Amino acid sequence: MKILFLPKYPKLGASSRLRTYQFLPLWKAEVKEIRVSSFFNDAYLTRFYKGKQHDPLNVLGCYVKRFWMLLSVWKYDLVFLEKELFPFLPPVAEWILARLGKGYVVDYDDAVFHNYDSHSEPLIRQLLGGKIAQVMRYSKLVFAGNEYLKSYALKAGAKRVELLPTVIKLSKYPLKKANTSPSLSIGWIGSPTTLKYLITLKDVFKKLAEKYPIDLLVINAKESQLPDMGISTRLIPWTEEGEGEMIAEMDIGIMPLPDDKWERGKCAYKLIQYMACGLPVLASPVGMNQEVVKHGENGFLAASESEWIFYLESLIRDASLRSQMGKAGRALVERAYTVEGNFEKMMGVLGVR
Repeated sequence: MKILFLPKYPKLGASSRLRTYQFLPLWKAEVKEIRVSSFFNDAYLTRFYKGKQHDPLNVLGCYVKRFWMLLSVWKYDLVFLEKELFPFLPPVAEWILARLGKGYVVDYDDAVFHNYDSHSEPLIRQLLGGKIAQVMRYSKLVFAGNEYLKSYALKAGAKRVELLPTVIKLSKYPLKKANTSPSLSIGWIGSPTTLKYLITLKDVFKKLAEKYPIDLLVINAKESQLPDMGISTRLIPWTEEGEGEMIAEMDIGIMPLPDDKWERGKCAYKLIQYMACGLPVLASPVGMNQEVVKHGENGFLAASESEWIFYLESLIRDASLRSQMGKAGRALVERAYTVEGNFEKMMGVLGVR
């Protein structure tokens, strides 16, 4: 079998790295040939993460490259698409691929349909508001990262929808060693674009820091400028190779989110990473967070400032509770959120074996 993977981003982009690239070694061992062609390139992402304007010529080149790639699509037995073929264009290419080619499988780990149906420009909402629903409907199969995305795909009329959570390579995540220091690190990992979620807890951190010897450990891009968080804060520049060891330096992992449409489509990946290292977690009860966090078993869900303070304080004061919850979280990840487990499911669903 020959497979063409069409992720949205190169490996530098988290969603593509986790939904496509981390499975490639396993695919290479099972099929005759694979080819990977991302839509955007490293230059695009580098400018995006630095907050710079996109280079129009580079973006145009991305569209041209994808067009030429599609001219050779007939060579492949399976086309594995991430999200859409051409951002901000009608799904004509998807329709052609579905009608004249061998069809395609499409994968989602974010509520990208809200990029269109909730766009600030009325014309975009009118012309492209239903685009992703059409892409799903034209596909042979939709892989959805959580129930929110699955529900949208089913309402869109997708022929077949399968849940496929975002997962980890467990061997990259060492277990947290017992902390013998009186001080604790509350930790958060994310990208420059998601720092806005962490900032919402500034008052929580400030109040807790007045009572306990704690600091905030932030794993983010090295270019990130951290705002005043009301607490002693350490920035550890993210690297793909070292993120597991970085997370293992934390004592408690957190994932604050607002209860908005876009956030309901997130796949709780941070929580899975924290749990893989044996950390207790605290998260907002939004979207898939409510599936991953078993309240009182492997972590807590906090919906208000007072709850964030109460549950963080409970974890700060009780080392045995942190250890107990950390072990429960690790066990959950081993059962349900590994690369190997997802790959076996994909192989079965796609009928590769």
